[in-house]
Amino acid sequence: MENRNELYQGYVQILKNELIPAMGCTEPIALAYAAATAREVLNEMPIRVRILVSGNIIKNVKSVIVPNTGGMKGIPAAAAAGIVAGDASRRLEVLSRVTEEQQAQMKAYLDATPIEVEPVERGHIFDIEVRVYSENHKVAVRIVDFHTNIVTIRMDGKELPVEPQSCADAPVVDIDPTILNVEDIVHFADEADLEWVRSTLDRQIQYNMAIAEEGMRNSYGANVGKVLLAAYGDDVKVKARAYAAAGSDARMNGCEMPVVICSGSGNQGMTASIPVIIYARAYGIDQERLYRALLVSNLCTIHLKTGIGRLSTVVLSVPAVAAVPVSLICWAVVLKRWLIRWSTPWPSYPVLSVMVPRRPVPVRSLRRWMQASWATICTRWEISLWAAMVLSKRV
Repeated sequence: MENRNELYQGYVQILKNELIPAMGCTEPIALAYAAATAREVLNEMPIRVRILVSGNIIKNVKSVIVPNTGGMKGIPAAAAAGIVAGDASRRLEVLSRVTEEQQAQMKAYLDATPIEVEPVERGHIFDIEVRVYSENHKVAVRIVDFHTNIVTIRMDGKELPVEPQSCADAPVVDIDPTILNVEDIVHFADEADLEWVRSTLDRQIQYNMAIAEEGMRNSYGANVGKVLLAAYGDDVKVKARAYAAAGSDARMNGCEMPVVICSGSGNQGMTASIPVIIYARAYGIDQERLYRALLVSNLCTIHLKTGIGRLSTVVLSVPAVAAVPVSLICWAVVLKRWLIRWSTPWPSYPVLSVMVPRRPVPVRSLRRWMQASWATICTRWEISLWAAMVLSKRV
């Protein structure tokens, strides 16, 4: 039992490390974080900036609105925002305290300062290096593999120590997420003292549902959530997908509300939580069962990336459509464990019907639908589907 408690405490720490708030799409925010860190080390405003990034970063940042910038988008905008107004101590909420005056300063700085962007391939899908220059000094900050993982800080060619990372309210304790396995995740969700995780999960519920509701109320991006409800009705399965998509549209199009991420991704954080919450509310599920279902959904999302999902490092570098077979395999493996445990029948509809809409999206909205990267939402939906089974057993 002592070993089991030690394992459970490891799982709690993994959740605290992974379920952290982020404002906006995490790639431009990571750029802003690196830039803010570099400016703080330089201790003066840079007169020139050079940014080296992997191709995947260029793809993910190119057209995304950076929050709290007044609608600016792209890699130079993210760096300028971090340099002018970023608070590096807040990590993925680095731009959460920007003033209107600072927004104007960002635009002026972006117009006046040379900011070069150079693609590099150094063996990492996620690779950001921000180099800032003053008259007499230069500083380089590099982030690799995940959004807050600063691996080097150099000033005038000399490597500086990298301080242990922490955010305002959640210090990060180094723990290997590969300790996760499905059997122990299930036991943990059944047996864990909810006081260990209540505040973490409450924040996830509050933040992610708030931005999903904001996305449904107002117009962001392709408005995929509204299109889904208009085309397919208010069925709970449609509503679960619609709200996850609405949250994604909002955060990718400049909404200045935070999201609790999972496995380094706001979209994954929302698709691991929002559908489960929607199911719980639709069926009147009590709060304790909701917490325990979220434990399963979040931890298996992390495990998909770090355990079964080691393939995800490959998946992230190919089109999302190619990720569907891998996702389906992972879904089948994990769900099989739950079928044995709960004697839950297979869904009455094909698994792929969960991945894509059952009827064609209206042609007039097809282009916008594709722009919203709906495939990313779809490939993660299956995780939330079987977590919802814990709640309702009626899927």
